[in-house]
Amino acid sequence: MAGTEIRKHSVRLAGHRTSVSLEDAFWAELKRLAALDGCSLNELITEVDSMRSGNLSGALRVYVLERLKAS
Repeated sequence: MAGTEIRKHSVRLAGHRTSVSLEDAFWAELKRLAALDGCSLNELITEVDSMRSGNLSGALRVYVLERLKAS
């Protein structure tokens, strides 16, 4: 199935680099949402990171799902 391959991306959070592993489909949607919001992908991930209680990859998936459900 297209979009299901997991890719690791390096992002900077709170001044340090970390890696986030997500499926291609989630990366594409996060990039689209960041552009829609007029911010960078890293800024969007930082915002999600500040609100999360679990792991970052899971928080990003839930964020995408919630945004899609709200539209």
